[in-house]
Amino acid sequence: MPRAMAITIMSVALLFILTIGGELMALELKSSAFRNNEFIPKQHSCQGPDVSPELSWDGVPAGTKSIALICDDPDAPFGTWVHWVIYDIPAQKSSLPEAVALDPVLDAGIKQGKNDFGAIGYGGPCPPSGKPHRYFFKLYCLDVFLNLQPGIKKRDLVKAMAGHVIAETQLIGLYKR
Repeated sequence: MPRAMAITIMSVALLFILTIGGELMALELKSSAFRNNEFIPKQHSCQGPDVSPELSWDGVPAGTKSIALICDDPDAPFGTWVHWVIYDIPAQKSSLPEAVALDPVLDAGIKQGKNDFGAIGYGGPCPPSGKPHRYFFKLYCLDVFLNLQPGIKKRDLVKAMAGHVIAETQLIGLYKR
């Protein structure tokens, strides 16, 4: 049998195995507050109460133990600005409510790190006047619980996640003052 044909047959067989018992789902992150590449409402910014938006996800792959989320703004004047670092979210959890508390440790052992405002938890969009900025909400499915201390910075989370990311996705929101 030619090699190309064997690879095709194996690919079809693998796809069949992956879809038995349900559809093959891609990891997806969404929000009831805004759609991908649309504007984030003021209530989730420094021009409002500055509460985190509701986020939900589905399509978490098998083998995921925990989930991490980073929100940052690559359009900030002095380099990427970090707005939220949250990790050790149990894999069984499929959402975060609006207005997540600004506590270092939340229910179920979920931990929050420091944002670039110097605070724990979510700090919403607060760009200078001008063109819209993009806010990347990046969701990572990990094969471990990181068990890091609360209050870490994005760079420490990214370093700890290295080699443990099973899947990732993102949701982009826009904001302009």
